[in-house]
Amino acid sequence: MASGPDLFVVCKSCGSEVSPYITECPYCGTRLRKRAPKLDRGGAPKARRSRPRLAPLRPGEIPGIRPDRRPYATIALIVASVVVTLLGRAGWDRVLDLVVAGPLDGDWWRPVTTQFVYDSTGYEIAVLAAVAIFGTLLERRHGWWAPLAVFLIGGTLGMLLVLGVDELSVAVGGNGAALALVAAWAMRDVLGRRRGREDDSDMLGVLAVAALLLLLPVATQDADPLAGLGGGVAGIVMGLGLSRLR
Repeated sequence: MASGPDLFVVCKSCGSEVSPYITECPYCGTRLRKRAPKLDRGGAPKARRSRPRLAPLRPGEIPGIRPDRRPYATIALIVASVVVTLLGRAGWDRVLDLVVAGPLDGDWWRPVTTQFVYDSTGYEIAVLAAVAIFGTLLERRHGWWAPLAVFLIGGTLGMLLVLGVDELSVAVGGNGAALALVAAWAMRDVLGRRRGREDDSDMLGVLAVAALLLLLPVATQDADPLAGLGGGVAGIVMGLGLSRLR
């Protein structure tokens, strides 16, 4: 076992007791040794830590910053609505086959496709803006499948509710699907705040967007309030399930 260093040493010039870890006497300046002795830690030297190796950068990635994945599913929903609207404005007659207007008579796809048809520009801008915001947030949280599932399921259930109440109703647009996205995204933070968890979500802004979507039937006859109600309730239910996912 190695012995530890002396508590002090005596300067040969002035006879003062000084620390063994210095090279010159602080009292007379006499040189005591060339270098201070090394400390004995009484153990094996620590292994040298290896530096973590970073993964290679992806195309277009800035070192130190990993960009978020583009919300392709949300973009696809918006592009589909815009394309169908442009085709309808250009005089495409088949657009009427996509609309919920009276009994289905075997046209089972109409509750789905009617969500991409708009006759009012203001109505379309309001709905697609909400889809862009909350679809993107939902896609970054859970993946591409989440906004697609919430949009199609929530909006379709809203349209089926319209037909279930009145088979002669005419309903177009995605106000129910947009409300489903808003509700599905907000449920995790609503439940978290009830448990006392803090977050940076602007819930007042979320409520403002939801109120705008709910009031759209007042501004345009194309939006049906039952479609919004059904989509919102479906979004709440799906949001409860999504909140349990990582």
